[in-house]
Amino acid sequence: MSDRRTKIFAALIIASSILTLTHIAAAQQPAPLALIPQPRETRLVSTIPLTKGIAIEAPGGDVEDTFAAEDLKDTLHSYGIEQNAKASVRVILLRKDNSHAREALETNHIAFDPAMHDEGYALIPKGDTLYVIAETSAGVFYGAQTVKQLVTKQTGSWALQAALIRDWPALSHRAADDDLSRSGMPTLEYQKKQIRTFAAFKLNAYSPYFEFTLRYSGNPVPAPSPGTLTREDVAALVRYAQQYHITIIPEQEAFGHLYRVLAYDKYLDLGETPHGDVLAPGEPGSLQLIKSWFTEIAQNFPGPYIHIGADETFGLGRGKTQSEVQKRGLGPVYVDFLLNIAHELAPLQKKILFWGDVAMNDPEQVKRLPKDLIAVPWWYDPEPSFDKYIKPFTDAGLETWVAPGVDSWLKVYPNNDVALRNIQGFLRDGQRMGAKGAITTMWNDQGETLFDQVWYGMLFGAAASWQQGESSIPQYQQSFAQAFHNDWSGKINQAQFEIIAAHQALEKVKIDDASNNLFWLDPWSHDGQTMADKIRPALRDLRLHAEQAITLVEQAKDENPDLTNRNALDALELGARRMDFIGMKFEFADEMAAMYSKVYAEQNDPAKNDEVDALFSLITDMNDGRCDQLRDGYTFTRELYEDAWKKENRPYWLGNVQVRYEAAQLLWHTRCTQLRQLFDDHDNNKIPLPPASSLGIPTPKVP
Repeated sequence: MSDRRTKIFAALIIASSILTLTHIAAAQQPAPLALIPQPRETRLVSTIPLTKGIAIEAPGGDVEDTFAAEDLKDTLHSYGIEQNAKASVRVILLRKDNSHAREALETNHIAFDPAMHDEGYALIPKGDTLYVIAETSAGVFYGAQTVKQLVTKQTGSWALQAALIRDWPALSHRAADDDLSRSGMPTLEYQKKQIRTFAAFKLNAYSPYFEFTLRYSGNPVPAPSPGTLTREDVAALVRYAQQYHITIIPEQEAFGHLYRVLAYDKYLDLGETPHGDVLAPGEPGSLQLIKSWFTEIAQNFPGPYIHIGADETFGLGRGKTQSEVQKRGLGPVYVDFLLNIAHELAPLQKKILFWGDVAMNDPEQVKRLPKDLIAVPWWYDPEPSFDKYIKPFTDAGLETWVAPGVDSWLKVYPNNDVALRNIQGFLRDGQRMGAKGAITTMWNDQGETLFDQVWYGMLFGAAASWQQGESSIPQYQQSFAQAFHNDWSGKINQAQFEIIAAHQALEKVKIDDASNNLFWLDPWSHDGQTMADKIRPALRDLRLHAEQAITLVEQAKDENPDLTNRNALDALELGARRMDFIGMKFEFADEMAAMYSKVYAEQNDPAKNDEVDALFSLITDMNDGRCDQLRDGYTFTRELYEDAWKKENRPYWLGNVQVRYEAAQLLWHTRCTQLRQLFDDHDNNKIPLPPASSLGIPTPKVP
């Protein structure tokens, strides 16, 4: 063959390969497969029934690939799908250099680009066989995770959607943050479930957040024994996570957020202010404490990263550093201490992450930071652009990871409209500006958040970290229930929409959210009456959306025995019921105020005795009265909350939430008892009813 003909032939082969790969991307279904994350290139080839079972193989003998195969088997076994070594339907996990893998790749003109090396994979169907091919154990594992989602029961029986896929991540580091200091401490079993779920959706890092709940041998005093992560817990968690290609990145606050440490007089001299929240940069003992903490962390967490926090140092400059801050400014004093911490921890040979507050407060100071630090700018609201949070660090040459949030804190259920738009924008701009990683955060301010309520936002963080560019929110919302719950009815997806709509009903009347404070607020208090004036126009929409969410969840559970992650559905229903109760509470409080006003006006009219008695009953009947129903509402949601709590957490901290329920239950129980006594005295002893104001009952509003 002449050189010219050889070149032409080679060019045709290359063109054919390019054309094939283009077809994978271009020939996607009008409605893409319900996969989270969405692969780069996907084409459904066939749907294979699994009525006679399935065989899953990792013939290469690699220990990690064998684990990926066993993990896939376990998932399909949990669906009731028979594992049959003689089954005609097979999933075979291979490395790229295997002869069968090379043949499959060449036949389908599939190329492994350099970007695919670390974690990328290809799925190639051939008849009733689906090959999972990758260059590394991580790639094989992530390909197997995609296979899990390709097994569906949309038509009434289990089937494998055999798809031609080429896929790799946009970001190298894809982490989930979990606040383990301002609420409960999860059980080890629940943390293992988190690890499995993170990995199933292609997250590769878990960052537990500590202020005082990681137990240190050298500084054990602040850590409450029932609510700490011990050395033994850490060892078990690290071993478990490694199997799932999850790196644990421990975050110990090393500057601010240290109220629970500095509350102890042992550390009194280290605080910027007595019993405050910030370590004093000028105190030698501050660095000694930080070094002691992170030395133990480095011994127990073998991963390459540590996170020193250093966000929201609100107390800095209010005590020992006041004169220096007045002279030089907050930014220079803050960065000085950050530099000192980095120098002190350098012998540990770990890569140090820190929160990017300095860029928000004094971006010029970013230029002073050493280039081996990793900046993590954070922001939790949707924005048209997140460049201002990222640019100071990328311009300074620092490796940068971005940190959106799931908008769970302070709320009875996350506002996922806010969360998804925040995650979408921050990850889009982070990728465009060269960020290397992302940490999707959840926080437990007020101590009531349940992790089972944040999966919707957390898994969009996983998707947007893996997928290139701006991730589609509608596509994710259409895929969520299928991928996470095995629900193909559309009901759970719609339930999530209903919760979002309930939040938006409040936003329309300029109320920020369905907050914990709103749930606990006494509608007859001064603040409660101010809120009642604002919230009344939204109450019906709020309640109807919340009640529809409850209906859809219950129907989905009744209709589908194959639903997965049912505890998360219980947590969703809890959120919906708490939102509904917010509306009920304000409605019933208004109704009781109006009823009492009428009773008070008519109490001395004999012709109105029957009407007065009927109104008495509507207010205070021990079975159905409005007053007892409000007490019962707190009792019922408390029972649901405690049940959800115990499914993921140790007993520690639960009492801090229970006491809020007890106070609310007691408030309404006391009111019910008092009103019943007043009505009995009026009926039996002809004692006049007192004016509403003397009972704390407000004047009713005329519609």
